[in-house]
Amino acid sequence: MRADSSHRANRLLAALEPEDFASLEPHLELVHLQRRQVLYETGGTIRFAYFPHDMVISLVAVMHDCSSAEMSVYGPEGVAGLLAAAVANQSFGRYIAQMAGSASRISLDKMFRLMRERPRIQAMVRHFAEATMARVLQSVACNALHSVEARSCRFILTIYYRINQDTLALTHEFLAERLGVQRTTVSAVMSKLQAKGLIKQAKGGIIVTDPVGLEAEACECYGRVRDILERLLPYAPSER
Repeated sequence: MRADSSHRANRLLAALEPEDFASLEPHLELVHLQRRQVLYETGGTIRFAYFPHDMVISLVAVMHDCSSAEMSVYGPEGVAGLLAAAVANQSFGRYIAQMAGSASRISLDKMFRLMRERPRIQAMVRHFAEATMARVLQSVACNALHSVEARSCRFILTIYYRINQDTLALTHEFLAERLGVQRTTVSAVMSKLQAKGLIKQAKGGIIVTDPVGLEAEACECYGRVRDILERLLPYAPSER
């Protein structure tokens, strides 16, 4: 596979005009990330922006007692690290790969220079920033108002449509960390979803068997976030 076609596995990069992508491509590096690989710790200096291809990167808040909860997630429709670096050049939390996969990365100094030189690149990043902010704010309401089961369905669907795979490397422990709940709570929810025929539990993950059924069980936040993504990021994957 040619390097440029590999980079275009990220839909934000693929949506760029040919001349804009051509200006970025020489500065992009193809990297392979391991499952649960930490890219940046809280307060760490962000040096690279990552454009996921077939995986997702979570931004996680880590407390003093080592408990954690997800603040944002970045998949093949976007870029991780760029928005935080534009404000303070320091990580708001821990950036961690949710699963093994590939990504394109670029140094921040080169990315910011190209954004200044290429208005269309800057505009696309701005739209992504707006979509990310809307998604984060909706998640705040979701975490406060909706059940763990509904939130679990929303989370699973989000990952499922981003990477377009039935088998997801999402363990009960990992889901509990992302949702900010106890592992036993997640185990009970996964058993319930399996009994309904929506998923199958497998070693080291789950298999999505009925995405339409999962959507029916998910809270309204899933549809709202989907509509925001379709409006601001028309190149993003369709989530029904």
